[in-house]
Amino acid sequence: MSNILIVDDERDIRELVAEILKDDGYTTRLAANSDEAMAAVQADPPMLMILDLWLKDSKLDGIGILMSVKREYPDIPVVIISGHGNIEIAVEAIKKGAYDFIEKPFNIDQLLVVIGRAMEASRLRRENTRLRKRDPGPTEMIGQSAAMRFLRSQLGKVTRSNGRVLLTGPSGSGKEVAARFIHAQSARAQAPFVTVSCAAIEPDKMEVVLFGQEGGARGIVPGLLEQAHGGVLYLDEVADMPLGTQSKILRVLVDQTFTRVDGSDRVRVDLRVISSTTRDLRADIAAGTFRQELYDRLNVVPIAVPSLEERREDIPVLARHFIDLLHQSQGLPRRDLTEDAEAQLQAMAWPGNIRQLRNVIERALILGEGPEIEARDLAADPAAGEGEGRVVLAGSLATLPLREARELFEREYLLTQITRFGGNISRTASFVGMERSALHRKLKSLGVNTAEVSGGRIGRDE
Repeated sequence: MSNILIVDDERDIRELVAEILKDDGYTTRLAANSDEAMAAVQADPPMLMILDLWLKDSKLDGIGILMSVKREYPDIPVVIISGHGNIEIAVEAIKKGAYDFIEKPFNIDQLLVVIGRAMEASRLRRENTRLRKRDPGPTEMIGQSAAMRFLRSQLGKVTRSNGRVLLTGPSGSGKEVAARFIHAQSARAQAPFVTVSCAAIEPDKMEVVLFGQEGGARGIVPGLLEQAHGGVLYLDEVADMPLGTQSKILRVLVDQTFTRVDGSDRVRVDLRVISSTTRDLRADIAAGTFRQELYDRLNVVPIAVPSLEERREDIPVLARHFIDLLHQSQGLPRRDLTEDAEAQLQAMAWPGNIRQLRNVIERALILGEGPEIEARDLAADPAAGEGEGRVVLAGSLATLPLREARELFEREYLLTQITRFGGNISRTASFVGMERSALHRKLKSLGVNTAEVSGGRIGRDE
């Protein structure tokens, strides 16, 4: 049932409006002054409020109640009614966030039309919020490599607190997924997760987007900070935030309050802030493009997200995850990976990290044929793989004498295979067709320190 709070100092008016709305299927509650109104809102926020501007024997008038409600409950539509109204008062009410203004004596049909529209607007806002909660984005941390196990361990520790987290790592490595994982495992999981794409927002619009705005034809426009109230605010690529905005965000972190653009009332929010960057913020601080104070506030718990090349053994399971995901979301054929395709993926360079891997898999599913993804389907330009099957040498390799080129090739080939098999020497030896002892000798002759490769995991023989 639709819950409407009617606030008017005249008992006859309160009861008349209540009867009209009950006949139209609404549930109503009544309040005669500001104390009763605010108590009713705090006890059970209504879907809509009908508010008289002039309230006798009341601490706050209608405008005061309106401002308090919009400050604490910005999603509640407020319809102002008054027998002393004029254009100036109506404009002022709209600027303060009122949905509409109706003069007494009011027309019943007009009242019902306005109430219907306001209730629909309230319903849509609540539905949008519900959908955001239902579809929070990817939160699963996929992979069993040592790097991923360590990352999950770190993330698991910060889920139990409200401490600010600074995620670092290369572009496409999965920093936002890590942030969503923290949110999904925390006590704020049912509250909003709001992303601020600092690099994508125009600098001159950043403050309106973050803090919202008051005044104008639209009245109060809540910003992303208010939308994230109770939940998590994720500052993606925080290094791209303008300096002027950095100082204002710093104040929000200190006291959890702010003022909207062109506004004067302070808005209080309850936020957990998670930020991320691909840049060296200390270098940005030295260059004068990032505030030291803000860095100190954001960098309470620094967590490094590994690149895909640091977790090559996770590539096959990630690839199959994307195959399933693209099949479900886009209807692309579910094709398995051949052993050669797996090897190809694990040997490739991944400057774009997980985002690049997804793109490669999507392209292979679209352009490939047959029940399986084969190695030839993974070429950057599938047409370029046709011909005589020649391997094009890298420039540095092509300029070397045969002996040096062979040693360099052997070294890089073996390092690639060792990384592919997660540092397991026995599995590597089996794949390349060598005895384990012979592989050790070969690596030593090529100057490979097995204790230092792949995070010290090369020496495993199990």
